[in-house]
Amino acid sequence: MKRTKKIIATFLTFIAVLSISGYSYNRSSETVIGVPKELCLLQSLSSTEVPLARTKPTLVSKHTFATIVSFGDTLCNKPLFNAAYDKELGIYDFSSMFKYVEKYFENSTINIGNCESPMAGAEVGYSGFPIFNAPEHLAIDLKELGVDIMTTSNNHCLDKGFSGLSSTLDFLDDAEISHVGTSRTEEEQNTILFKDLNGIKTAFIAYTYGTNGFSAPEGKEFCVNLIDEDLILEQINKAKAEGAELIVASMHWGVEYQTTESATQDRLAEFLIKNDVKIILGSHPHVLQPMKMLKVETDDGEEKEGLVIFSQGNFFSNQRDENTRNTAIFNIMVKKNCETGEVSIESATYVPIYVNIKEPGAKDRYELLDLNEIIRSYENDEGIWSEDMYRLAITERERCIRLIGPEILKSNLREVSYILGDPSFLFKK
Repeated sequence: MKRTKKIIATFLTFIAVLSISGYSYNRSSETVIGVPKELCLLQSLSSTEVPLARTKPTLVSKHTFATIVSFGDTLCNKPLFNAAYDKELGIYDFSSMFKYVEKYFENSTINIGNCESPMAGAEVGYSGFPIFNAPEHLAIDLKELGVDIMTTSNNHCLDKGFSGLSSTLDFLDDAEISHVGTSRTEEEQNTILFKDLNGIKTAFIAYTYGTNGFSAPEGKEFCVNLIDEDLILEQINKAKAEGAELIVASMHWGVEYQTTESATQDRLAEFLIKNDVKIILGSHPHVLQPMKMLKVETDDGEEKEGLVIFSQGNFFSNQRDENTRNTAIFNIMVKKNCETGEVSIESATYVPIYVNIKEPGAKDRYELLDLNEIIRSYENDEGIWSEDMYRLAITERERCIRLIGPEILKSNLREVSYILGDPSFLFKK
């Protein structure tokens, strides 16, 4: 009897949650449409242990959700890749950097970052700033982390010429990581990268302000997507014509080491949102810049809204200047109303991260520290982190929050979170 009462109480709690989050309860249908498997378990429970009705209860989704996890520049400086070299195995292994953050890539719908360092191959010679050539094993380790897409249009993409640009895409292909922003052929440039995010047809596009003075070879101008409004508009219109329900634009822009966006970034963000881009992921300044929901008005008076993260900072690097070691892992939740087809941004949250750099020769010299987890662990007396590391975590988390600004979280999701504690299981891959 106690077990039955507990099941009934649990069932009623889920029904309340589903009412808040856009799911409806339907006894007349035998089908389940777009409902996560965790919720479908309620069917078997109710039919075998809680005989509420002769027909099986069914949960019918009015909405579908997807989460996009995004991060900034992978800046593979020479000291960093030297520290990643495993002498015994004779390979470069970057995976130890990610051990504290890999959990944030597990339950998202898709993960995307910026490939700041080209991978031209060992025969060219690995190198760091100012002419980058990262070990190609980086692509394998990013794939193992869970990365699905890397943007490749940035100011370093031609550091090793067109051949280096092409090799980078080849190595990403070998690692089964999709890419956008640079191309080996004109046909590749004209092909929009689409991903199905839980039933949301999503287009990914990417552009850079320049290439550090390295020009594309004559006849191969297609190889880099530069920030050109005509090109951007052409690709946006192509994406929409091919059925895009959501457009995500990665922009390599802004002023290096400046923690606020420039007037050019503001103008381009407005241009993108006016033309139906809903998510803008910024990179290049190597420091964090604000995250905002922007509302813009088109020439005919229509109001449109989009999310812009002006700069996501360095995901990892050997940079040590002020603010360059502060970064974040961003989680953007989108919702599609299955009745109207409208796609909206439901939340944009982030985990403050710090690039910890130890002394040369130290084990796991480069680590991405989860600042929230360090603070939680220390305050719960788990004995893992020192007081000095705890104080560092507090200081650097405050810095991240100050640079990025508040998280964006709509009220209905707050209610779901309050009831469930953690609603993330609703949005698993």
